[in-house]
Amino acid sequence: MPIYDYQDLKINYMREGSGSPLLFLHGWGADLTSFNVLADALKKRYDVIALDFPGFGKSDEPKTPWNLDDYTAFTESFTKDLGIINPVLLGHSFGGRVSIKLASKVNPQKIVLMNSAGIKPKRSTSYYFRVYGYKFFRTVAALPLLKWILSEPLEAYRAIYSSSDYKQASPIMKQVLSKVVNEDLRHHLKAINVPVLLIWGDQDQSTPIEDARLMEKLIPDAGLVVYEGAGHFSYLEQPAKTLTILGTFLGGK
Repeated sequence: MPIYDYQDLKINYMREGSGSPLLFLHGWGADLTSFNVLADALKKRYDVIALDFPGFGKSDEPKTPWNLDDYTAFTESFTKDLGIINPVLLGHSFGGRVSIKLASKVNPQKIVLMNSAGIKPKRSTSYYFRVYGYKFFRTVAALPLLKWILSEPLEAYRAIYSSSDYKQASPIMKQVLSKVVNEDLRHHLKAINVPVLLIWGDQDQSTPIEDARLMEKLIPDAGLVVYEGAGHFSYLEQPAKTLTILGTFLGGK
C-alpha cells in the first residue's frame, strides 16, 4: 500500500477505483481493513480512499498526544495533498467524530455516519466518583513516601475501571483517548449543510441509538437507518444491506 508522509509520520492508506471520491475514516482500535467489504464493492464505481489514522493499523503513532483538532487537521492535509476534492465522508465511530469536524474544512458532497461518536455520554454520579477518586489516588500514589506502597493498588484500580480501549492502548494513545473521548460535537452538527446518512445498530453499547436520534434532530438534512439487533459495527454485521442503502444515498449525488 502507498505511504503518505505527514510531520515525520508514515501514514498507511489505500486508494482504488475511479469516479467521485469516497473517503473512509475508521473507528477507534480499528484500521482501514475494517472497510474492505464495502471498499471492494464501491471501487467499481467510485474513487475509494481509506487510511490508517496515526496510532492505528500500520501508521506511525503521533509523537505527542493529539486531540481531535489534530486528527482533523491531519485528515484535511491528507485530502489536499492527495487531490481529494469534495469527497463523500464515510466515518465509523471515532472516524465519524473526525468527519463531523472535517465537514467545515473539505466541503464534502455528502456524509455517512456509521455508529458515530460525537455526543458526550451522560455520566452517572458513580462514574464521576470513580474518575475523581482515581485521580486523587494517583496523585497520592505519586508522593515519594507512598509511591512504592501504592503502586500495585493503583494499577489494580486502573485495571478494574478502565475501558477496554484504554487498556489496550499504548501510553501515547491512552492520552489521546482521554483528550478526544469527552468532546461534545453537538454545536458542529447544527452547522453541517450537506445531506447526512446515519446508519446505526439498535444494540450498540458504545454509541447508543439515542445518540443517533439526537444527531438526526440536530443535523439540518439527516436521515437515520436503524439495523435491528446490530451492534457497534452494524455495517459489518449487515454488509449487503449497507451497500444497498449506500447505493441509494450516493446515487443521488
